[in-house]
Amino acid sequence: MKLLTTILTAATLTSLTFAADAPLAVGAAAPEITAKDQDGKAVSFKDTYAKGVTLVYFYPKADTKGCTAQGCSLRDNWKELTAKGVQVLGVSGDKAEAQKAFRDKFTFPFPLIADDDGKVAAAFGVPLNKPGVSGIYKRTSFLVKGGKIVWNMTDKTTTETHAADVLKVVEGLK
Repeated sequence: MKLLTTILTAATLTSLTFAADAPLAVGAAAPEITAKDQDGKAVSFKDTYAKGVTLVYFYPKADTKGCTAQGCSLRDNWKELTAKGVQVLGVSGDKAEAQKAFRDKFTFPFPLIADDDGKVAAAFGVPLNKPGVSGIYKRTSFLVKGGKIVWNMTDKTTTETHAADVLKVVEGLK
């Protein structure tokens, strides 16, 4: 019985520590998960998708150079994004307090999801940025329309031009 308990405990810890390693492909159903934002408030991804095309972007760590550039790109192009009906959810493995400080410091107009348990990253198949370093996910982005993934950026995800890249894809959606 002790061995079984040890194995189950190890399996549980492993599932919380490591994200998946195969991001969702175009055409896959978008995860209908609920997670907490920077204020600890529950955010239903399904409800967000229902409001229009949704960008779900994963970044490694709040308030770091590349992550700040990516978030600021979206913030600085917010008017254009919202004019196209785009919703944005930023996700990292940071705790809610770190997400709140990051959002407030850079006045991001969109929610930042505190995925400190790794459930959102696992649902989207976002791998760890560095294997074995929990909570720091690879920079990955998805566009969701009609409950399906319609675009993803899994390699060489942009930072400074992220909003322009997203807007270009949104222009091509019917």
